[in-house]
Amino acid sequence: MLESVEAITVVGQAGSGEEAVTLAMRLKPDIVLLDLRMGAMDGVDATGHILSHSPGSKVVIVTTYESDSDILRAVEAGAAGYLLKGSSRAELINAVRAAARGETVLTPSLAPKLFRARAVDLPPLSEREVEVLRLVSQGLTNAAIGEKLFIGEATVKTHLLRAYRKLGVSDRTAAVMAALKRGLLP
Repeated sequence: MLESVEAITVVGQAGSGEEAVTLAMRLKPDIVLLDLRMGAMDGVDATGHILSHSPGSKVVIVTTYESDSDILRAVEAGAAGYLLKGSSRAELINAVRAAARGETVLTPSLAPKLFRARAVDLPPLSEREVEVLRLVSQGLTNAAIGEKLFIGEATVKTHLLRAYRKLGVSDRTAAVMAALKRGLLP
């Protein structure tokens, strides 16, 4: 389907997840289209391997599986998109082009499933934890945050550690990114 599209060149085809990883490591394609179920190595595992060996590649899952957990696993593995095999030719072509531009692509009917799957029961951050993360996002050190909020540096660290645990992350950058994704920071 894609071989006849102008400005899209198909550089390889694989019959398994393992073969897809091997080809992607050798060819370093811009876009990789993967199914979820491909034998011993599924599409999610293949996505992780491909992105670790070819970080410039974008992976779009094209599958018949549309469970909340499948979608979430693919997105968490780094997939740039998730389309159902019933997507039209135009939707597939648009998805490939959008992924090439760095956009995320998702079959519209799957968006509610992704949001549901992402809405895990993470504990809410306190106002002070959000305030500390806001200042971290502005590049302030723990000492500077403590001065600004009239609290000790150790207290700033405590707020950060609690925020890390609640966000499921292990460092300042990941905490700020997670808080941005959750809409907690401007």
